[in-house]
Amino acid sequence: MSYTTSASTKGGREGRAILDNGGLALAMAFPKELGGNGEGHNPEQLFALGYSACYGQAIVALGRKHGIDGNTAKITCQVTLSKDDVSFALAVELKVHVPGADPAAVKALVEDAHQICPYSRATRNNVPVTLTVV
Repeated sequence: MSYTTSASTKGGREGRAILDNGGLALAMAFPKELGGNGEGHNPEQLFALGYSACYGQAIVALGRKHGIDGNTAKITCQVTLSKDDVSFALAVELKVHVPGADPAAVKALVEDAHQICPYSRATRNNVPVTLTVV
């Protein structure tokens, strides 16, 4: 089983991005914090959306194994773009809140989900990812 999608962008961070099937199109803009006007979206926001949804699905898929209803979990993905010695670098914090669940069980689930989530696998050993149970 596999799935492929594609998107195109013209104008980089100050342009327009569109899914090649036409299902979503977004104006792109530098965030105000980086000197832009902030009147659009940026790659870090899109990465945060995708990662939180993908990681959330890993939580749903593994929840029963840990005695947790993964559908009740709220996943917040915080993406930070910062300047390093070479260029720019990303860092991620995944914050997971499961109302009423045992924190130790949630911690085990969070770590287990981090092993199977495709975004976690893609960033492993390249982007620092912090897992936080809230």
